[in-house]
Amino acid sequence: MKQKNAIPASLTRKRHHLSILGNRRSKTLAIALLCLFVLIVLLLATQIISTDGLEINLQAQSQPPSFAHPFGTDWLGRDMLTRTLHGLSLSLWVGLLTSICSAVFAMVLGTISAIMGGKVDIAITWLIDVFFSLPHLVLIILVAFAAGGGVGGLFISIIITHWMQLARLLRAEVLQIKSSDYVQLSSKLGRSPFWIARHHMIPHLFPQFIVGLILMFPHAILHEAGLTFLGLGLSPETPALGIILSESMRYLSAGYWWLSVLPGIALLIAVKAFDILGASVRALLDPKTSQG
Repeated sequence: MKQKNAIPASLTRKRHHLSILGNRRSKTLAIALLCLFVLIVLLLATQIISTDGLEINLQAQSQPPSFAHPFGTDWLGRDMLTRTLHGLSLSLWVGLLTSICSAVFAMVLGTISAIMGGKVDIAITWLIDVFFSLPHLVLIILVAFAAGGGVGGLFISIIITHWMQLARLLRAEVLQIKSSDYVQLSSKLGRSPFWIARHHMIPHLFPQFIVGLILMFPHAILHEAGLTFLGLGLSPETPALGIILSESMRYLSAGYWWLSVLPGIALLIAVKAFDILGASVRALLDPKTSQG
């Protein structure tokens, strides 16, 4: 004889699935918040830590990592941990600004391409294909060199060489939204394409825009450091991470490994944190991912 209060097996499985999904989302959110906290600390490093370690101290030059100097000191006695945090903070700010500009550029072009259609869509799609057909790193170097190098060339080269993939994704998303019933109804009611874009499309594109923006950060940071390392980015007087790595190359043969290894590891950790943050945000915002 069956019990009257017995819970159906299907309901039990559903509750178990929801519990697992809730735990997965909680872990993903915790990881995202942890990465975000680390990145905020790195962005504000110049305001948090003292600048005393940037002063020249010839009595403490070329010291290996120790308790007093966890990253050691350089050939002028400057604390490498302080220099690394300042350089990493600067690189993150450059990556943040260039990524925002590039993502907005991708949003504008991708939306216009899908809404206008016709020759406009063909021209923008052709432009995306042209940028994709060129070697990415070579293109960045050529644009930075053509723009005269320096801070201006650095910003221009990163902004105009990182928008294509996000623009293509947003264009495909707009084309899908464009065929929906409510957009077709708004069009029949006489709404302009830009009104439809502002009220119907951009709100739906916001999650993809945020994820694409976050995932663009690591590339912008690495390319900023690479251009600065090659001498096409920030000036040598600036405590940028690319300059730190470039200067340390001259002292590796003398056994001063900590001058490049530890700042390089710090850069990789920051880049990986952005990757994890982007993947976590995508998992939280994308229903297909969160329910997988």
